[in-house]
Amino acid sequence: MSDESPRHESPGNAAAQDAVLPGVKHVIAVASGKGGVGKSTVSANLSVALAQTGVKVGLMDADIYGPNIPMMMGVPEPPEKEGDKIKPAEAHGVKVMSMGFFVPEETAIVWRGPMVHTAIQQFFRDVLWGDLDYLLVDLPPGTGDAQLSLSQIVPLTGVVTVTTPQEVALYDVRKGLMMFKKVNVPLLGVIENMSFFVCGHCGERTEIFSFAGGERAAQKFEIPFLGRIPLDPVIREGGDAGKPIVAADTKSPLTLAFQGVAGALQTRVEELTSEATGATLSDMVKKLKEPMT
Repeated sequence: MSDESPRHESPGNAAAQDAVLPGVKHVIAVASGKGGVGKSTVSANLSVALAQTGVKVGLMDADIYGPNIPMMMGVPEPPEKEGDKIKPAEAHGVKVMSMGFFVPEETAIVWRGPMVHTAIQQFFRDVLWGDLDYLLVDLPPGTGDAQLSLSQIVPLTGVVTVTTPQEVALYDVRKGLMMFKKVNVPLLGVIENMSFFVCGHCGERTEIFSFAGGERAAQKFEIPFLGRIPLDPVIREGGDAGKPIVAADTKSPLTLAFQGVAGALQTRVEELTSEATGATLSDMVKKLKEPMT
């Protein structure tokens, strides 16, 4: 990446965000350094867990080449048009938009960067998101066109990074965090998915993919570690059936894990918003104290 990387607006720049997404308070990217870490599963369950706290939530599937969110959220029917805009689908208390609504399952999307940029831009400008407290954006893995396009199109509150504990995943996570840091997107924290497995028969806990790698990555970048999600077939089964575990079984320990991550994320966003507001007020006070010229 060259030194001419696009500059991202700060989370306090409400005017810039209102121009693109009036009514949306926080836009949060959900990213991963590599594929196969369960990022979309985390995005789906995290969006439902946030909605269960009483806030208004949207989930945008920006993984243009592999849009899985409609299946995971159980919304196979396409959204409706309203004039020249699109009304997002809704499931489990979450508004949902995805390229998966508009292309047949068997059709591969073979687009270059400019077309990906245009598609993501349309998901912001042409969708009637309405009033939302959080809009989660499920990104494709890696550090490519979608990530850069998102940082250019809308001021992000920040990015959450999903990883598994093993070193090969952490290697790519560190590159992803560096990319977002370079374009001035706030780093909200790290979620460690598939952190451990608990045997359903004997209760023994096994760290299949090593342990605490996500926590080490968070420490390295001095950002919060938002929590661990266990490895469990029930989570996969829920995604295949369009019933995220957080919605299917509200008392499950797996649900509690996602709810804990959602709470940690809300706290982190509140802290950053408070810091940005405080900095703005401080600047205003300084200007007021400056002598008139």
